[in-house]
Amino acid sequence: MKILLWCDDLMSRMRLESAWKAAGATVLKKKTTEVPDCIVIDLAVRNACDHIAQLRATHPQIDIIAFGPHFDGDAFKAAKDAGATELAARSSIVERVTRRMPK
Repeated sequence: MKILLWCDDLMSRMRLESAWKAAGATVLKKKTTEVPDCIVIDLAVRNACDHIAQLRATHPQIDIIAFGPHFDGDAFKAAKDAGATELAARSSIVERVTRRMPK
């Protein structure tokens, strides 16, 4: 599984990459030309909803999972309106994506 990860926080990015790579996934960089199987975007990224809208236009068939603090309902609604297909709390994003991976 190829995951396109948009996360600017180095510690979070390293934690996510490490977990998903250990589960057998490939984590793609933002500037990749490869087509991902799934897109994961941190709502803390500057202009996250603009990026979601652009990614949705570029990859209309690919699931976009936005994650952030579980108490930020406004950010989750804005992400959904921008084209995110799924929303996850920061604490559950590793598991949420790992469950999608082929066994």
